[in-house]
Amino acid sequence: MFHFLILPRVIPPLKVDDLASLRILLRGDKVRAEKVIRGLHEDAKVLRKEIEDEMLKRYGWKWDIWCGFHAAPSMQHLHLHVLSADLVSEKMKNKKHYNSFHPKVGFFLDVNEVLSWFSAESSYFTSMAKLDPKPYEALLKEALSCWHCDSEMKNMPTLKAHLQEEWDHQATREKARLERKRKLEAKRATKEDTPEPEAKKLKRDDIGETDAS
Repeated sequence: MFHFLILPRVIPPLKVDDLASLRILLRGDKVRAEKVIRGLHEDAKVLRKEIEDEMLKRYGWKWDIWCGFHAAPSMQHLHLHVLSADLVSEKMKNKKHYNSFHPKVGFFLDVNEVLSWFSAESSYFTSMAKLDPKPYEALLKEALSCWHCDSEMKNMPTLKAHLQEEWDHQATREKARLERKRKLEAKRATKEDTPEPEAKKLKRDDIGETDAS
């Protein structure tokens, strides 16, 4: 699993305390908060390209990348998670850690979703920006389940083995698709490089002439 954190720089008039968390940031100036998050999003786009290049280099194919925030982070200072959509990692030790990134549990907030709050009704923004830790932290206790197929898993070793199988199957399918695409493009290129036979030129003798009478 590829996993990176992007942290915003503390540039006046912002202070360190203003960037303690997403919740704190959203409590402050709304325009300034949106600017900070959009800046993180732009940095994530650059990082995404670098990760995709590394995926192709290491594995011969690329898969999805998630960018988002933890609703109730344990680490101080605002940070955006940028990670590959597989959750296959030896460092994924327990249910709480896994559920914090599970895209369907609700603890992991996609950056595009957060940005959409700014253009919504003010009442909706206020409601979402509260980010009350208590209900979000309760989500981490949800049962273990595969984020691909929603199958429940009895423990972390079983889940991790299952996720590895899911990734292996996905890799096999995608590599096969890329190979079919490569062969098709090669076939088309061969046809384009093959010169068309010259049209047969008609000679005068080949044309029947009619005598005028």
